[in-house]
Amino acid sequence: MLSFQTIIYSLCLLTSAGCAILLVRSYRQTRAKLLLWSALCFVLLAVNNLLVVIDLIVLPSVDLVPLRNLAALAAVSVLLFGFIWETE
Repeated sequence: MLSFQTIIYSLCLLTSAGCAILLVRSYRQTRAKLLLWSALCFVLLAVNNLLVVIDLIVLPSVDLVPLRNLAALAAVSVLLFGFIWETE
């Protein structure tokens, strides 16, 4: 039986991965740079959510919090860099 926690974390992973896929598809069609930065951000957010699933569900004895935080920081940094780069 799947726990509520497992379902929520899995849905978050699927949502961020789905957004990343849609953003990559849109970028490939339009070549808009802001879509590229957003797609990279959501790819990294999907990695972050994957690490959450691995950390809390699959391997609860292993502490992946530093890697999760690094992935989240990288995602926000990429998007922030993209916003700054595109406004100049």
